[in-house]
Amino acid sequence: MAAEYVTFGLAPATRTGGVLAGGAYQLHRDFLDFIIDGRPLLLRLADVDAVSPLASDLGPSIFASEVRRLLLEADTPPADSRFVIYGCPECEGLECGAVTAVIERDGADIVWRDFAWQTDTTPDLERNGYAGVGPFRFRGEEYRGELERLLADGEPHEPPTRRVLLVGQRVALLARLAAALRGTGIGAEITRDAAGAHADELRTYGAVAFGQAVGEDERAAVRAAFEAAGSDAVFVTELAPIVGLLVAQIEEALERGPRERLRLTRLTAHRSGRTGEAEVELAAACRVSLLGYRVDRLLRPRVYELFDGCLEPGRHRIAFGAKAAAPGSFIVARTSGNVLVTTVAPAAPGTA
Repeated sequence: MAAEYVTFGLAPATRTGGVLAGGAYQLHRDFLDFIIDGRPLLLRLADVDAVSPLASDLGPSIFASEVRRLLLEADTPPADSRFVIYGCPECEGLECGAVTAVIERDGADIVWRDFAWQTDTTPDLERNGYAGVGPFRFRGEEYRGELERLLADGEPHEPPTRRVLLVGQRVALLARLAAALRGTGIGAEITRDAAGAHADELRTYGAVAFGQAVGEDERAAVRAAFEAAGSDAVFVTELAPIVGLLVAQIEEALERGPRERLRLTRLTAHRSGRTGEAEVELAAACRVSLLGYRVDRLLRPRVYELFDGCLEPGRHRIAFGAKAAAPGSFIVARTSGNVLVTTVAPAAPGTA
């Protein structure tokens, strides 16, 4: 089979969670992505919100069985040698759609070919095939070595820290925020005595957010306790009393992946007159959504859907209306892999 050799590797990746415009939760999933010739395979697929079968929240036995399937060691391989490469992050059901490919041996090599978007038992390669993706030929020793390493210690892999500590009174906002974080798959606890917690406990948190009633002295004491514990938790400054916005900011704080593996690399927003404009920068073609957030004069949270569509790599300017451009507004840009949050700033002098 004609195909040049490419390298095979694995690297941690994230499907970000969040609260969508209609109030529904989107699950946070951590998984291992396939790195082909140094580039994540998922970045080659522009409009896919999916995770690989190697997810960190799978039990050890299920994770091991997925690894063995990719090693072509499963007891009952598919009749057509077609495997799910990326599946639905919410339910993993084929009816929601999945990226599949044929995985087969060719002598000592392993070949991945005929990539397709599949929603039924048989994919339509002409209609739903990924032109220009694959075939990929891997040296068998390298391919097996990368996957077998996951089984060497009997554990899948070490997932990133996905717990958030909310410091403050157990009032409505923090309680709703904790519930929303848990709904997206991120652990969240509320306390008013974080400075007295044990160092081992503090190191289990990836982010810390303060309630409005927490004063500067108490915040400083909490920061000092986390520093003394050797924690690398990110401290989140509360933006506005809007749960969806705060969840997005915490998702951004929890991002630990290498910048070169992010699709969404930059977000700014400004207003000029009564309207606004956001500028997003993308490293790869992908689907992007933009939401606007603000609190109105009656202290009610407002959410505005500003954009949802596929964009090519590079910088893009997206205009939005007066409601989302009002003073005190924020913009959240989201792809399947990461989230960025920014304030809507006044336009620089001379640019209006």
